[in-house]
Amino acid sequence: MRRERTDAARNRAKILAAAEAIVAAEGVQGLSMAEVAAAAGVGVGTLYRRFGDRSGLAYALIDAREREFQAAFVEGPPPLGPGPEPGVRAEVFLRALTDRTVEQLDLLLMAETAGPLARFGGAYDAYHAHLAMLIGRARPGADVHCLADALLAPLAAPLLVHRVREGGVAVERVKDALVELLAGILGGR
Repeated sequence: MRRERTDAARNRAKILAAAEAIVAAEGVQGLSMAEVAAAAGVGVGTLYRRFGDRSGLAYALIDAREREFQAAFVEGPPPLGPGPEPGVRAEVFLRALTDRTVEQLDLLLMAETAGPLARFGGAYDAYHAHLAMLIGRARPGADVHCLADALLAPLAAPLLVHRVREGGVAVERVKDALVELLAGILGGR
């Protein structure tokens, strides 16, 4: 893998710091490419070349927290990391993923709605593979791929915004429903 040039890394850090400050002050709706470029002291073209569009910038803002989360469930301490039996680990994972999604919900909403398949790939694939592995260990022979999708579907950012913010559903209720769904899956019902 090619190493990032020093000036490019410096520009990236300035751009992300500016974007984070704008999101903190104005929310995601205030995140415009022109405003970020001006705040970072770079040209708008640099932003578009580097991130593509606002959703690409949103994914970059999500990235650091996402890397921490993935490290926690891949190699971190139990119960999220390796050690516990698969059902316990899957439950802890779903609860943590719900919190992680809600934490950056506005950025994820922007990123996931950029195109019809924008939600898939990257982090979604990592979550899917992790859940499929855990389900497979707990229930050999199950259709782990479709079952992992079923568990991840309620955590789509647009659905969470609709249910939690607009529908007033408590985040704990979402987590409890996911755990109930998981129990049904692992119980083979």
